[in-house]
Formats: sequence, structure tokens, C-alpha cells
Amino acid sequence: MEEIINKVAQSGLETIDLEQFYPKGEIVVFDMKDYLFMGLILKEKDFRAAMQSHDWEQYRGKNVGLVCSADAVIPLWAYMLVMTNLEPVAAYAAFGDAEFIHNTLYLRNLGEIDLSAFADKRIVIKGCGDKRVGEIAYAEITRLLRPVVKSIMYGEPCSTVPVYKKKS
Repeated sequence: MEEIINKVAQSGLETIDLEQFYPKGEIVVFDMKDYLFMGLILKEKDFRAAMQSHDWEQYRGKNVGLVCSADAVIPLWAYMLVMTNLEPVAAYAAFGDAEFIHNTLYLRNLGEIDLSAFADKRIVIKGCGDKRVGEIAYAEITRLLRPVVKSIMYGEPCSTVPVYKKKS
């Protein structure tokens, strides 16, 4: 009987699963509109009092997006004031909605990859998984890897779509 040879294992392909870099932690949104007079006007004295009495502990360890969903003119210092309260307790806080926070964290996680570990290798970016890996992650991993790898493919090692091949 002939020995079964795993050609995929011998191919020298290295798989990257983008789910490994999926942002961890809950994402919540702090909406400034909830602290505006009539939902439209920021009264400094009232706003400062609300920020002082607000329970910031509810954001401890969470990723927080700071937005104002009302069509109101908000002075820039107000965003700064909110951030001074969020920064000490939140795992991460930035101006933007939940999707922006998710994408920012994903990009940050991908940016921590040691690219030298992939120098001159043939890489497969895994295409299927349990979590929805968005376009931003696929585009970013390609941008990061292209200068250092021999090739980039998408899919599974047994069935890939070529994306990039370094010219000799």
C-alpha cells in the first residue's frame, strides 16, 4: 500500500488566521447628545456638572467610542473633557462609532505582527471562520505583508486564490 503524502504540509505554505487578531472586549458608545439641553445645546455649567456626577466606572475595561448623534455644534473642549474621564477607566477610548472603534482596534492588533517572521514565505490568508472578518483586516494584512513575503494567497491551503507574487 502506498504511503499517503500530505502535499499541503510539504508545500511550505504558512496560514494566517485573521480571527487571531480580532479585537477583544466589549465596545460601547458614549453619546454626547444625552448631555445636551433640549438635545441640541451644550450648556457649559450643566455639562461639567453632568460629567462630574457621571458613573465612569461603567466603562471600566471596555472599548468606548465617543460620538454626538445630534446635529449640534459641540465645542471641542467638551470632547476633551469626556476623554479625560474615559481614558483612566476604558481599555481603549477614541472619537468614533462602534464600527470605527472595532476597525481601529483591528488595525492596531495587525500592526503588532512581527513581519520579519514572514520574510520570503508563501502566505495563505485564511478565508473562512466563525467571526466576520471585515474587508479592513484583509486589506491591511495585504498591505503589511506584501513588501516582505514571496506570495500571498486567499482561502485554504488546499484551495487558494492567488493575490500577490513577488517578481524575481
